[in-house]
Amino acid sequence: MRSIITAAALSFATLLAPLVSQAFEMRFEAASEAVLNNPHDLKLDAGQKFLLVSDVGNNRVAFLDPVSLAVVGSFGADHQSGTHDVDFDAEGRLYVADTHNNRVTIYELEGTKATLVGELSERVRGPEGVLTGPDGRIYVAGAWSHNLVVYRDGAVVGELKGLRSPHDLEWAPDGNIWLSDAGNDRMLLLSPDLEILKEWSGPAYSFNGVRYQDVMPDGTVIAADKNSHQVKVISADGRLLLTLGTGKPGKGPNQFTTPEGVEIDGDLVWISDSGNDRVVRYRIIRD
Repeated sequence: MRSIITAAALSFATLLAPLVSQAFEMRFEAASEAVLNNPHDLKLDAGQKFLLVSDVGNNRVAFLDPVSLAVVGSFGADHQSGTHDVDFDAEGRLYVADTHNNRVTIYELEGTKATLVGELSERVRGPEGVLTGPDGRIYVAGAWSHNLVVYRDGAVVGELKGLRSPHDLEWAPDGNIWLSDAGNDRMLLLSPDLEILKEWSGPAYSFNGVRYQDVMPDGTVIAADKNSHQVKVISADGRLLLTLGTGKPGKGPNQFTTPEGVEIDGDLVWISDSGNDRVVRYRIIRD
């Protein structure tokens, strides 16, 4: 059944200021030296052989070695424009937010070779986030159309309006979805049917254009807060565990300039330090 929900019409209380814990540490390990141009969201392939990077300024998806962070392949520069996000479905097809072309492109991959096999574009403009679901639904955040559109078998089956420049979507361990509502400086927890379940916003987090995030198996969220030049780690129950970054643009360990993408695998975290045209890798240290 087609559903349309207006976020502005729903009232949800912002969480009270959480306690800050120092039991969580992220240690800098490496930075890429590859020629990237404003890299955004990141995704490991199923075999963990490649780290895929949405390389916005080069209008492509770049394949990085996740250990050396060297570029080992790319595709899309001949037909993409402003590539922002990538995600894999259960069959291994790759969905790419081809932002400036107002569409999500769909590819079959063989190694680093990609074959375009489809696209999604109805009701969405400037898509900057894409998430595939286990039931075949595809969630697309329209940063320019200020909505979240859900597709199944190529048709629109749901829509959430009342957002402002929404960006990344990631699955939470309980089967719900975290959405970065960047223009409203908040993160929303949504049900798969687009019901708003929780909101993180206000002084507790001081988000300033929160863009992309990833979620750990215990529900901990690591979010790239672009305009504060920080990366914020938040527990599943809303406690701020760690803030990396000084709040000002910088380059070096624990410094960022407009960070965007986040990918987590075990104790390793890759972050797109977008304003510095690089990808950095950190290791999580817990007490």
